Amino acid sequence: MNAVHDSMARQGLVRPQDGRMIGGVCAGLARRFGLDPWIARLLFVLILFVIPGSQILIYPVLWLLMPAEKPAWSPTPTPPASF
Repeated sequence: MNAVHDSMARQGLVRPQDGRMIGGVCAGLARRFGLDPWIARLLFVLILFVIPGSQILIYPVLWLLMPAEKPAWSPTPTPPASF
């Protein structure tokens, strides 16, 4: 599974920390292809009307396969000040 996550991360397919609605799949796809996340979500719903049911299977699979974006920084705990 790590090989798939690494491969997708190299291609720019990651679920971003910000802009998520459910799992961040549409936001990640939109970021990768240079679209607004709302356009990707709208396309997702429109395709659902053309090919019913396919997205209900695709979304959870992509949710599992696309790695979550690593935060740019991680807060480090500061030790309590001693007086």
